[in-house]
Parts: sequence; C-alpha cells; structure tokens
Amino acid sequence: MIEAEFIAALRRLPLHPGALGLADDVARLGEHILTTDTLVEGVHFLAGDPPDDVAWKLVATNLSDLAAKGARPEGVLLNYPLGADEWDRAFLAGLAAALAAFDCALLGGDTVSLPAGAPRVLTLTAIGADAMAPARSGAVPGDDLWVTGTIGDAGAGLAIARGAAGPATLLAAYRRPIPRVAEGRLLAPQVHAMMDVSDGLLIDAWRMAAASGCAVTIDLALVPLSADYRAFGGDALAAATAGDDYELLFAAAPDAPIPVPAARVGKFLAGKGLSLTEHGNAVPLPSRLGFEHRA
Repeated sequence: MIEAEFIAALRRLPLHPGALGLADDVARLGEHILTTDTLVEGVHFLAGDPPDDVAWKLVATNLSDLAAKGARPEGVLLNYPLGADEWDRAFLAGLAAALAAFDCALLGGDTVSLPAGAPRVLTLTAIGADAMAPARSGAVPGDDLWVTGTIGDAGAGLAIARGAAGPATLLAAYRRPIPRVAEGRLLAPQVHAMMDVSDGLLIDAWRMAAASGCAVTIDLALVPLSADYRAFGGDALAAATAGDDYELLFAAAPDAPIPVPAARVGKFLAGKGLSLTEHGNAVPLPSRLGFEHRA
C-alpha cells in the first residue's frame, strides 16, 4: 500500500471537521492549527547524520507546514525514543538551538525506550495560531504557480551526506532547512492556495492541482536553481523531483502582488493532471514525480 491509498482509506473513518478531509498538511481546531511529522532513521535521515542536525530538521519540517498556512508557531510536542546517552544529549542541544532560532517553545510530549539496534523514530507535533493562508485546494484556472527560494539543494545535500563531493551549503540545505515562516505570513493574504515543498516540486504541484480540481503545467526552464546546485551538476528535472526543499509553493492571480522573493514556475489550467515543458517544448513526465511512502 502506498501513502495515497492509505490516506484514501482513512477518509472512510469518522473525520473531525478540522481534519479538512485529510486534504491538507494541517488540521484546524478553533483558532489553532496542528501538524505533525515523523522522521525515521534510514528514511528521512541517515544513521550518520549529526543528532543536533536531526533535531533541527524535525522542528523545521513541522514549522514548514505552519508556514504554508501563514501561521505563527506557538509550541511543539515531542515524542522521543531514548537511546544512546551521547546521541540523546546532542539531540537535545540541537532541539534547543532550533526552538530558539524559530522562537518556538516546548509544550510537552512523551518519552519511550528504544531497543538496542532499532532505528530511531522521532515525532513532533507543532501548534500554530493566527493562520491566514487558504488551504491547498484554492487554486483556480489562470492562477500562476510560484515557489520561494531555490529547488534541489537538499537533494544534492543528501548525495553529499552519502559521500559525494560538494559544498557545505548544499549539505546544510539537507540537514538544516529553514522553514519560511515569515514569508508565509507575508504571502498568506495574497495567495489562493499554498503548501510547502516537502516531497518534490512536481508531486506537490500535482497534489495542489488535484485538490483544487485543476490542471497544472510547469516550465522546467523556470525552476530556480542555486549556483552551487548548478556547479554540483544537478539539472532542473532532478531538482524538481528530489524533495526536502521546504520552500513555499503557492497559487496566485496574475496581478497579485508577491511580497517575497519567488519564481513563477507554471500555470493552473482547466482540466486535470500535470504537464511539463522546457523552453516551450513538451517534456515527458518522469516515472517518479517525487517522494512517496510505500510499504
């Protein structure tokens, strides 16, 4: 079973109205929004990744979902498996650094024992307030598709973490992403839909279009790539399918003011599905649009 099939099965369960039909990355409860993310050793981070970086990434991935709703982070809950003392202490140092950097406080959580040799499974739940952005389902035909920052750096950083030669900036993009909280709050009043790029630009754009009942086309020539990524040898298609970017992907009317640095990469159209072009030429869709969990 793949992730999409499992979520479809969950939709047959009794759902709270705040679940938003499980069609978004957050839930709404009164004036607050909630999101939760899990990092699994060997899936979301490497066994050799520094523990303080793992803690940073755990916080950042959750706050990125809040950023996509234009929300102000209020606090987090941590579920943590106790393991090696040295690893645990380094993780705590990274957690403290991340919470201080993003002005977010710890609310509580749970601790459990980790059997010797078992992979670490780390879960954080983040709570935000004053969410101003609409759901990812609000794009309409004619909207432009935009993305903040650059795409593909974290995918290249993962290759570097696995032993490839490359600059520290790319490795940092993989290990210490920066959630676009401030940008999300500025963008929220101007957009029709917004989400973060966690699994890949292509698959996340496709998800936004599907939730909105639209088609979307992306021009690979417009995908923003950093100079370091280009020097590393990466191309736009690899960047757009890599994931772990934690940039903001949003739909906005052609005349909407865009108050943050961002690149227009595509267009929403009537219909359904995803299509690609590059310099005006059609590009076949890759067999893999991005990362998707499967059994």
